[in-house]
Amino acid sequence: MKQLYIIVLCCFASLLCRAQQNVDDALAYRYYQQGQYQEAAVLLEKLFNRTKSDSYFEMYLNSLLKLKKFDDAEKTVKKLIRQDTKNLQYSIALARIYQEKGQTEVANKMYLQAVNNLPADEFKIREVANYFYNFLNYDLAIATFLQGRKILNNSKLFSYEVLSIYRFKKDKNMLIQEYINVLPEMPQMLPQAESVLASVFESNADYQILQGALLKKIQKDPETEVYTQLLIWQYLQQQDYEMALRQLIAQDKRLKTDGAILFNTANTFLANQAYPTAIKAFEYLVTKGKENQFYLPAKIALINTRYELVVAGKYDQKAVSDLAAEYQGILDEYGKTPQTIFALKKWANLQAYYLNNLDKAEKGLETALTIPGIAASEIGQIKLDLGDIYILTQQPWEAILVYEQVAKDFDNQAIGNEARYRTAKLSFYQGNFAYAKSQADVLKVATSQLIANDALNLSLLISDNTQSTVDSNALKMYADAEMLQFRNLPAKALVKLDSIAIAFPGNGLADAILMTKSKIYLKLNEPDQAIAALKAIIEKQNSSSIWADDALFTLADIYEKNGKDIEQAKVLYQKLINDYPGSMFSTEARKRFRKLRGDNIGA
Repeated sequence: MKQLYIIVLCCFASLLCRAQQNVDDALAYRYYQQGQYQEAAVLLEKLFNRTKSDSYFEMYLNSLLKLKKFDDAEKTVKKLIRQDTKNLQYSIALARIYQEKGQTEVANKMYLQAVNNLPADEFKIREVANYFYNFLNYDLAIATFLQGRKILNNSKLFSYEVLSIYRFKKDKNMLIQEYINVLPEMPQMLPQAESVLASVFESNADYQILQGALLKKIQKDPETEVYTQLLIWQYLQQQDYEMALRQLIAQDKRLKTDGAILFNTANTFLANQAYPTAIKAFEYLVTKGKENQFYLPAKIALINTRYELVVAGKYDQKAVSDLAAEYQGILDEYGKTPQTIFALKKWANLQAYYLNNLDKAEKGLETALTIPGIAASEIGQIKLDLGDIYILTQQPWEAILVYEQVAKDFDNQAIGNEARYRTAKLSFYQGNFAYAKSQADVLKVATSQLIANDALNLSLLISDNTQSTVDSNALKMYADAEMLQFRNLPAKALVKLDSIAIAFPGNGLADAILMTKSKIYLKLNEPDQAIAALKAIIEKQNSSSIWADDALFTLADIYEKNGKDIEQAKVLYQKLINDYPGSMFSTEARKRFRKLRGDNIGA
């Protein structure tokens, strides 16, 4: 019975001791966090003596150093070293005390001794590096890891830790070297390397350094494909699509692949409007032969890319005729089916807007509507295209009829709202401003932000410029110019726009005219002229202009896509985000700004 009593008493005492330690721990931590180092030091000394915990030691030492009790700290640490001569944490702590006292030379000598005397133990090496890291001596933490590699004879050890510190320090050159060091044996780290480098690189000069380092490595070790993959990524980031394609084709030939990577990257070229490069990529894929799985997709993509080149204004008449013939070839070979409807639609567009064969375009789209098995949404889109051609053939009532059919069939849907907006625009072209505004006012609350924004702009344009007969006449002249642009007659549209200021000096359409001009210049592949027009809008600093946010976004897009000035694109996107937070462009501007800044958006 007496023995049982003693056991219970011991257990109770142990519980009391543990409870007291928990109280002391919580109180010490609170004092430490609040900067009450005197109170914290008293408790932490007791806790460390009781537990010999590294974490208590670090907090206790930090408290003494904060209190500038260097002698107490030195006395304590020297005593610990005598008790455990092999514990490098204590040696490093003593060096740190000397550093805090201003004895830098002595401290540095001791730090180097600690690094040079590392044991051949991976865990211990990490432990020492962490000591340095914890008191913010990142260079010594890296030196520890690098020395550990030598001791353990493994140049790839501690890669994640070393990369993490280089990234934290934004040491771009060493990040590059470390990734180049580890990627051959750890190619799975390539996506991480791309993400990290994009986040720390700040200019083209950084990418040039990476490019130079990779090219040197590829010369010495051409078989290491991960270097080529990173080099291709670097060219894509620099928007040097031609060099990226050259490397991709060389890699494809070397590895004899099926072309999947090249096909995906060709679509990246296309998305970034690098049409000539995309065309070369798809042409190369087509040469792989019909048995290749990407032959037909590449052939179709090739033709569609040539179409995009035409729409972008980069064409001659022969190129348009040849392209129309290629689409006709698809229709002749595969017939008019739901699968080839894309070819028929693009063929009709070329006939209507580039070859001046309006009758062919009209009949082609009317034929498309009779093809069985076409999805309802596709029928709606064909009707919209057909309505546009009816406008060109001077059949406005036929255009209104098909627009209204689509609006009715797709009520409260995006395509239905688009049909209503086209009705409003047609009324605008005809000079029926009151009806156009009434339609636009309804669409201002449309679910599609794009339609709502266009409708709002149209409504404001009309209300601001119909206050007098003179205003209305100027607006009618502007509507005529817009109609000429719609008919793909850019030269005539520009002449009409320039005539407005002559006929109606002091009109309120200056920004609208500049915006329309910028769109025409872009279609004519004259970006410098477009830039001048957009700058003229922005430099007025008229925040009430309905075109200000549009001009900012369009100008930033030109600088970004044409590679003219990435830094200026970032400035313009930032201005749009700050000055026009409610703009329909703000979300996309924020996304692009983050991408150009190097943020990992997918993270």
